[in-house]
Amino acid sequence: MNSASLSRWLLFGEWRAHLVQVIVALIAIAIGIAMGFSIHLINTAAFNEFSAASKSLSGQADLQVRGQKAVFDESLYPLLANTAGVALVNPVLELDVAIPGKQHNRNDQKLKIIGIDMFRAAQISPDLLGLPAEGETLDRLASDTIFLSPAAMAWLQVKQGDSLQLYAGLQTVTLRVAGGLVRARAGQRIAVMDIGAAQWRFQQLGVLSRIELKLQDGVNHAAFKAKLAKELGGSYVVAESADQETRVANMSRAYRVNLNMLALVALFTGVFLVFSTQALSVIRRRQQFALLRVLGFTRQQLLRQIITEGVILGVIGSLLGLGLGYAVAALTIQFLGGDLGSIFFPGVKPSIYFDPLAALTFFGVGLGVTLLGSIAPALEAARAKPALALRSGSEDMAMARLSPPWFAVICLSVAVLFTQLPPIFELPIFGYLAVALLLIGGIALMPRFAAWFFSALQAKWHSGRIGAVFTLVLARLANAPNQAAIALGGILASFSLMVAMAIMVTSFRVSVDDWLGRVLPADLYVRAAATGDQGGFQPDVQQAVAALPDFGRVDFFRSQQLMLDANRPEITLIARPVDQSDPRNTLPMTDDMMAPASWPDDVMPVWVSEAMVDLYGYRVGEKVILPIGAASNEFLVAGVWRDYGRQFGAIQMQLADYQALTGDVSVNTVALWLQTGINLDAAIAKLRQLPFGAALEISRSGDMRALSLEIFDRSFAVTYLLELVAVVIGLLGVAASFSAQTLARAKEFGMLRHIGVMRRQILTMLAAEGGLLTVLGIALGFILGWGISLILVFIVNPQSFHWTMQLHLPWGWLMLVAVIMLVSAALTALLAGRQAVSGNVIRAVREDW
Repeated sequence: MNSASLSRWLLFGEWRAHLVQVIVALIAIAIGIAMGFSIHLINTAAFNEFSAASKSLSGQADLQVRGQKAVFDESLYPLLANTAGVALVNPVLELDVAIPGKQHNRNDQKLKIIGIDMFRAAQISPDLLGLPAEGETLDRLASDTIFLSPAAMAWLQVKQGDSLQLYAGLQTVTLRVAGGLVRARAGQRIAVMDIGAAQWRFQQLGVLSRIELKLQDGVNHAAFKAKLAKELGGSYVVAESADQETRVANMSRAYRVNLNMLALVALFTGVFLVFSTQALSVIRRRQQFALLRVLGFTRQQLLRQIITEGVILGVIGSLLGLGLGYAVAALTIQFLGGDLGSIFFPGVKPSIYFDPLAALTFFGVGLGVTLLGSIAPALEAARAKPALALRSGSEDMAMARLSPPWFAVICLSVAVLFTQLPPIFELPIFGYLAVALLLIGGIALMPRFAAWFFSALQAKWHSGRIGAVFTLVLARLANAPNQAAIALGGILASFSLMVAMAIMVTSFRVSVDDWLGRVLPADLYVRAAATGDQGGFQPDVQQAVAALPDFGRVDFFRSQQLMLDANRPEITLIARPVDQSDPRNTLPMTDDMMAPASWPDDVMPVWVSEAMVDLYGYRVGEKVILPIGAASNEFLVAGVWRDYGRQFGAIQMQLADYQALTGDVSVNTVALWLQTGINLDAAIAKLRQLPFGAALEISRSGDMRALSLEIFDRSFAVTYLLELVAVVIGLLGVAASFSAQTLARAKEFGMLRHIGVMRRQILTMLAAEGGLLTVLGIALGFILGWGISLILVFIVNPQSFHWTMQLHLPWGWLMLVAVIMLVSAALTALLAGRQAVSGNVIRAVREDW
């Protein structure tokens, strides 16, 4: 038999004899790769489609000029038109307009209307031109017409010639659907109007959202951009289309990276299942390998044989994972859309594209993981001395090199060091590495810890107190700690990661729930269908609402978007009444705040969210310049508050200060507290009876909390799925590991039967071993998972999403999974033991004669 034939015989013989364990390892690899690859495909497709849709709105423009606020005075338009080097100037007004019957406070339930100059848009963004009916070309300029993309028509259930009602503040605007658009991307819900008509109809006279520039041939874009930005000053932002793409990428980057990292949890668990599979295979074939060495098989050949087995395992598992991942991604896009529960890519319908480079990367990751799990068993087999390995019972000394603790200590020490390092490119790279090293170090300590733990139990509980069976159990576990550690590895990896994710998600959800109770203290919240950043409630409307006798307290809010950095999404400015004596009565403050008595008299205070501290470097006690009012003004950062609703930053200030600076007395939202004894439904009915009551969006605080938690659960749906996958893989690994170890001990059981141990006692011993190992694995897994959760809660989440939270443990869920793992491990050991002791006693020990 040549070397290749012998290699195949060894591989297929082992796989046929222990097919279930091989399948479990393949499933672990395949699921890990499939989850990571599918999430990557979905996120990439959604981002690319969203980016392409954003580019389509800009057409062939070279530069865009935007204000720091959502809209700016249109007087800038003629100045830019007369600037040297500019060939064409295109004014644009973008509005997110509410639809009757839709939820006004959700952007994915609003229609994006783009007001354009039809003549100039034809040269810069021809795709946005409307397609009127034949002979009705002037509909493009009419004041009562609107053109809709196919997705918008389907969403609004209208067709050409129908009337469409939209909200402009507290008024209803009725427009005629004059046709579709020249071109719009699939799923893109947009509408186009003449810019003058849009300004008039939606009460936006004299303002623009952006101005698009087409430069003359030969003009250096970078030099012109820098020169124009300097001339316009800090009130305006000059950007290229690439800047817009960067901005879109920054919006979703942390979400996409975190999902991909969490997807690798299943694959990381697979490392230890592959290690378990390979290690137990080496232990079972220890004497076989020793015999091959005696017959002339070299160490290099043996090492190559085991590494090859791992490579084949990795290749098959990775290929299965890629195929499964592509299928999952295609089905998810087809039935659930491309946002994976997030709010970053609403309304897009991307197509899955098979990226060979990404597929090769994930294939390499799967293969690398498998090799990582195969290295230690392969080295053990190659280094074993044939004379010692041929002896019966030498299996108990296998994997002895796992015992030295120095590797584990180094991993744990480096993990602690990494927790103190800052993010890289605003991503918690060192945090993820700390999680991986903490898990590796914890599992590497298992042989030594298992030997110490079971030796201590053996010394404490003498055989006279616990009986012969349990004495054998403790002796086995204390004197073969390396094999016990192999079984513990799968339990520890899956349970600790499950514990960590469960604690992280629960902590976040409980923190969000508590935060909602702080930020939604009123009984009712009333909003108008605000158009853009304009306030929907003018002073006369505010007086009408405040005059209603059913309400004991009425607070008014004014919010708008501000752009402080062209490469980042807008921040939110919220002007509202804040308790001047103690802001904690109004805002969910952190401990980082100034006492009101220490505020200077000549500077207005603002309170910033945690994201403003991380992203913009704002510090309590510092003075900052913000574009509020006719000119930028100086403010004092008086404190930091928690904000789980706006990842990219928010600032709160006194409503009176805002109105004094801007002269804007309109508001967006009204918070209402009921008088004692007033029925909630009756109060809502009173609001509806107001002249403008039909245009109000009235929300109960309880309903808003429920909706917010529903959105939270949808956003974390993938995390819940990954958590479940980790548990399932862990249970499969426990079952396969115990089954393989039990079957490999057939000779031991035969010898015990020879000296008088009954079959029932052996089964009891196996169930006890499985139970004790699982209890230890669960206890250590909880400690290790708790440590990992601290990294996730206090390092990964603040560095990714710029918010902090309190730690909360889901005891009920953790106890349930622990009991399931304990019962499944004991039953698996028992069932495998029945098969191991069911054979002929003499045949089981024949090799010892």
